Amino acid sequence: MAVERTFLMVKPSGTERGLTGEVIRRVEQRGLKIKGLKQVKVSKKLAQDHYDEHRARPFFGELIAGLTRSPVVGIVVEGESAVAVVRSMLGTTNPVDSAPGTIRGDFATELAENIAHGSDSVKSAKREIALWFDKTELAK
Repeated sequence: MAVERTFLMVKPSGTERGLTGEVIRRVEQRGLKIKGLKQVKVSKKLAQDHYDEHRARPFFGELIAGLTRSPVVGIVVEGESAVAVVRSMLGTTNPVDSAPGTIRGDFATELAENIAHGSDSVKSAKREIALWFDKTELAK
């Protein structure tokens, strides 16, 4: 196993409900380290760049509208197998299928309001971290 960094975002459906602290608590309880943290009012361009792989899909506009409606919290998480660990903590993308004990399983019921996003691979994590954070904002 290797120490990795991943990108985790508490989306508007999480920040609006005051769940940012709970998400961070769970990450830290798991033994992962927070290496970057900031609240952002997402621009349309940043949202489009973040969801670029979905640009041709019919739900792209809904993704952009959802992500830009209120602030999000971007988090860089570091630890052993951080990408897989964070994804496991989040639960499946559709909260209806997420197990109790996962973030989505405990706090969400709708796909469009699934509380948080986590990078799905080391490659995606690198792209997303570079998109959301300047190198000067990250702890060593």
